[in-house]
Amino acid sequence: MEEIFKPFMSQPVQDKAYVRLATANIGAVIMPFMIFYQQSAIVDKKLSPKDVHIARVDTIVGSFVTQGIMCAVIITTAAAVWEKEGPRNLNSIEEIADVFSTHLGEEAGKVLFSMGLLGGALVGGLVVSLTAAWGLGELMGLRRSLEYKATEAPGFYLTYTLMIAFGAVVAIMYPNPIELEVFVEILNALLLPVVLGFLYVLAYKALPEEHRIKGSYALGVAILFSLCCGVALYLCILETIDAAV
Repeated sequence: MEEIFKPFMSQPVQDKAYVRLATANIGAVIMPFMIFYQQSAIVDKKLSPKDVHIARVDTIVGSFVTQGIMCAVIITTAAAVWEKEGPRNLNSIEEIADVFSTHLGEEAGKVLFSMGLLGGALVGGLVVSLTAAWGLGELMGLRRSLEYKATEAPGFYLTYTLMIAFGAVVAIMYPNPIELEVFVEILNALLLPVVLGFLYVLAYKALPEEHRIKGSYALGVAILFSLCCGVALYLCILETIDAAV
């Protein structure tokens, strides 16, 4: 048990690579655009105040399941690498795939890794593209629902398609996809305080009185948001300093 908790008490913030990945991890786990996606998806589903409870349960369960899977993959990969070679860097998708192939067999390992990578990419691409399409549609007053056909909401579907195409082109042309992914997640961490700040203000002041957060619950949310934003900003500052040195 001591071996499990010991690393949590000693964080190597002087290690540039660690700070970079820690910052990216925050941006990957608490993605700002996911907040916009969820609000737009709830509107698109035409959920009402009576659905708030089940929507919260859905969010909580989904959060624990997805992070549980993420932790399982990270721990499994780290254990496999450590057992074979000790500490080392994984700088390409091919190197990560080879880790799984070592224990599952070359073909099975690559197939399972590819399936996981494809699944994550499809979900991520769907969320980001829909968020942009919903957001632009709301800004410009366009029809913006998946219930409409393409002929009924051409602006919405055009934005959605262009976002997917743009993401595909960038992913294909960028020489190092892992470096690109880390950069995007660091950008997410940098934007997190702005998004969570506005979200808190909306929940505290802009919602109808009966739905506003109040009292100890509001205080708890403020503390939690402040911790997340504080750590994100701190790591972003360290990353900026390290990059400038």
